[in-house]
Amino acid sequence: MKNGLYTILLLGIANVFMNMAWYGHLQFQKWGLVKTNWLPGIVLISWLIALVEYVFQVPANKLGYIENGGPFTIIELKTIQEVLSLGLFVLVNALVFKENFQLKHLIGFLFILFGAWIIFKK
Repeated sequence: MKNGLYTILLLGIANVFMNMAWYGHLQFQKWGLVKTNWLPGIVLISWLIALVEYVFQVPANKLGYIENGGPFTIIELKTIQEVLSLGLFVLVNALVFKENFQLKHLIGFLFILFGAWIIFKK
């Protein structure tokens, strides 16, 4: 149980950094982190953020994997990662990007959650 909670916590932290690496660069110029949208520089900054993501993500998967004493299969680990990614993306979107979240987005995410429920159903 403890390994499962640590795994989920570490994956959650990793996903915050993943969202910033994948989508944060769309705001770098507005935040004053870069002066231009020079793509090689943006890619480098995103890679550095993704490196921090991997510092949390790799240990989470090692700790949570069933063959290492954890409670989750690889498919379950990926499912947790995707659900966290979407859930945290909604928060990052609301706090950072402030794009409108529509009913169709909620319905789509609920279908994804339903799919995750099916994967974890014994």
